[in-house]
Amino acid sequence: MASTLPNAGALAGCKVIDLSRVLGGPYCTQILADHGADVLKIEPPGGDETRGWGPPFLGDTASYFIGVNRNKEGMTLDLSRLAGQELLRRLLADADVLVENFKPGTLEKWGLGYEALSREFPTLIHCRVSGFGSDGPLGGLPGYDACAQAMCGLMSVNGDAEGEATRVGLPVVDMVTGLNAAVAILLALNERGRSGLGQFLDITLYDCALSLLHPHAPNYFYSGKVPARSGNAHPNIAPYETLPTATGPIFLAVGNNRQFAQLAQTLGAPALAEDPRYAANADRLRNRQALRDELSALLAGHDASALADRLLRSGVPAAAVLTVDQALAHPHTRHRGMVLEQGDYRGVGSPIKLSRTPAALRKLPPEL
Repeated sequence: MASTLPNAGALAGCKVIDLSRVLGGPYCTQILADHGADVLKIEPPGGDETRGWGPPFLGDTASYFIGVNRNKEGMTLDLSRLAGQELLRRLLADADVLVENFKPGTLEKWGLGYEALSREFPTLIHCRVSGFGSDGPLGGLPGYDACAQAMCGLMSVNGDAEGEATRVGLPVVDMVTGLNAAVAILLALNERGRSGLGQFLDITLYDCALSLLHPHAPNYFYSGKVPARSGNAHPNIAPYETLPTATGPIFLAVGNNRQFAQLAQTLGAPALAEDPRYAANADRLRNRQALRDELSALLAGHDASALADRLLRSGVPAAAVLTVDQALAHPHTRHRGMVLEQGDYRGVGSPIKLSRTPAALRKLPPEL
């Protein structure tokens, strides 16, 4: 997102009714809103629960809510009451998309499920974000990011080799579910241009968590070996992990022999690339610990950031391990327009860059 100035946006004219709460659904609709869709966020009378997920707060609203709800209009509605249901129907009359993350069966109980709505609004695209979908062994059960990480194998491959299975330090399942929901909506909008019909989009945390198991799932399919934790080390590539320097860790992501030879050259040890133990990636994997020991000794006198810059400019993937504040303050972060500021509002910009219709900050997150 390069600008806080309004523009038409790629989705201008697309009307979205957002009944979702917490993260997956709101992240999806913020993507749509950033690119010009008219998103109306409808909250229950008590509000989206993430409004209270703080501190920190801006006024009475938690930073968690602020982070995924810009560019939306807001209203509250009690859908358990007949008047609320009738008002929602009026709002849907000219809407293109409905996004919701109610527990499967809830909207159906109120006569607002897909079957009922599709008869009344045949062009409506109805996107449901749920934990497991409505049927199957786990159908209808509530879903949560951390539980999906646990039961779909993500935690089992995350963490130190000798440590415990560890949750990824951000809600990656919720966010990739929101991203997949946005992709699904765009696909359905495109198809509607041919058929003139809406459809139901069934996006689950469970499916999205499983979809993240690369390369662990294919490794298992073709080796029969159950993937294990390896810390920051890659299961298929070496050296591909964090290593210590004089000023902190550096991540080396060396994916081919040319990059390895350049790494050795930059570190003043060209003979390393000629050592038969490290001749090819498979050799480096077999001798990972010996290679790690040699590289650690060579890196001991270097500054992580300065060396990472030298390596990257010579074609070797490398990066100093930055903290969140350092990453947000990085000059390239600013150059890419990835920090938005308007008054008291600060947020992470859109990573989706379009040349003629860029994302923009049009509205601050709605008050309750």
